[in-house]
Amino acid sequence: MTERLMDHKVFAKSAVRICLPSIEALLKNFGTRQTIHIVVMDPTKHPWDSTFKDAIVYEHTVGERKDWQRDYQAIARGKAKQAWQQGQPNILSRMLGAATLEAGDTVYWGSFVWYGVVVAASGIQPWFDMLVSSWIALTMQQVAQDEIHKFQAKEPDTDFLP
Repeated sequence: MTERLMDHKVFAKSAVRICLPSIEALLKNFGTRQTIHIVVMDPTKHPWDSTFKDAIVYEHTVGERKDWQRDYQAIARGKAKQAWQQGQPNILSRMLGAATLEAGDTVYWGSFVWYGVVVAASGIQPWFDMLVSSWIALTMQQVAQDEIHKFQAKEPDTDFLP
């Protein structure tokens, strides 16, 4: 781990790694194809103080890109951008707030937002893209929680994170 306690890239990679067996089982048993692209945003970066590209903390592809029928990386990034800009899963803007969509926005949904952690996925059915995104977002929060617990056990008299 780096000098900083809260290394969001490490948390994102760990969350994806933890969820991979479930993602692979989902692809095998329910996916319309055997590939999915995942985008995780840095929860400390916001549209008012960062560019979208700089706020991407981690990306991962499961499966072979040669099997892609569309550019699932671009679609996942589009979903992540919508969710990141609006602070909510992009299903809400896609289904309930269509008037908020702008030229260049993706028409697909499949992201999840949990207390600042934005994750989007693309490659299979949108409800499963959203499920994968939710697994990773929730897992990332719990990996961070575990790091805080370890810090508190090691430094019980420290009231603030380094």
